[in-house]
Amino acid sequence: MLEVENLIAALVEPSHVQAQIIKAALAERGIDQVTVYESGAKLFDALSTKLPDLIFSALYLPDMTGTDLVYTLRDTPAWADLPYILISSETNPYYLDPVRQAGTMAILPKPFTQAQLTMALENTLDFLNAESLDLGIDVGADFADLAVLLVDDSSTARHHIRTILEKIGFEKIYEANNGLEAVPMLNAQLFDLVFTDYNMPQMDGRALVEFIRKESMQSSVPIIMVSSEDNQGRLSAVEAAGVSAICDKPFGIEVVRKLAGQLLANRE
Repeated sequence: MLEVENLIAALVEPSHVQAQIIKAALAERGIDQVTVYESGAKLFDALSTKLPDLIFSALYLPDMTGTDLVYTLRDTPAWADLPYILISSETNPYYLDPVRQAGTMAILPKPFTQAQLTMALENTLDFLNAESLDLGIDVGADFADLAVLLVDDSSTARHHIRTILEKIGFEKIYEANNGLEAVPMLNAQLFDLVFTDYNMPQMDGRALVEFIRKESMQSSVPIIMVSSEDNQGRLSAVEAAGVSAICDKPFGIEVVRKLAGQLLANRE
C-alpha cells in the first residue's frame, strides 16, 4: 500500500515564493519528492517520460489555467486518472465548478492549513490504494454483481466517477447524459444504485429523483446525488424529492465507498 511519504508529486506554480511555501508544507507531511514546473506546457513535457503519483496546480498559470490543465489531463488517456489537487485563492464558483466537474481530490485555499492538506492527501491515498481498502460493511453481495446507473451531462465528470466506482469494485456501470436519457434505461432494467448530478439540461437531478420515486418500477432504489450545487433551497427540495444521500464535489473515494455500502446494506 502506498504511504504518504512515498508519494511523488508534481507542482505547477509560476511563483517561486509560493512554490517554496507549498514544498515546505508538503515536507512537513513527509513528501520530499516534489518537482516544480512553472507552466502547464512544462508539466506536459515531463509527463511524456515519467508520471507522478499526484499533481498540484495553481489556477492561474502563464500559458493556461488550472482548469485547462486538468481537462487536458482528463482528455489524455495516459494521464486521465492522475490525481489532481487545485491550490488557489479563488472563491468564485464560476471558476471553481469546472475543476470540480473534471474530478479533483481537493481544492485547497491559499494559504491552506496542515489539516486541509492532510485531508486532501488522505483522499488521494484512498484513491490510489482503493483496491486494498477495507469497506467494513457486508452488503450481502459483491459490488461487482450490482448494476449502477451514472447520470451526468459532463462526460469528464462521468469518467471521474466511473473510475472511482471501478476502483471500489463496481463493474456493471451504465451511463446517461441527463435525466431524460436515463428514464428509458430505468424503464428497461433494474438498477441496484443510481448516481446523479443535480444541474443537467432537459431533465435535472431533482426531476429524475421525483420520476424514480413516483413513476418508475424501482422506486426504492438508493440514489446518491453528486453535485457542486450549494443552494440550500434547491438541495432541500432534492432531499424532499427522495434522494438517499448527497455528496459534494470534490468528494473522497472512501466516503463514496462507505456510503454506497451503507445504502445497499440498509436496502437488504
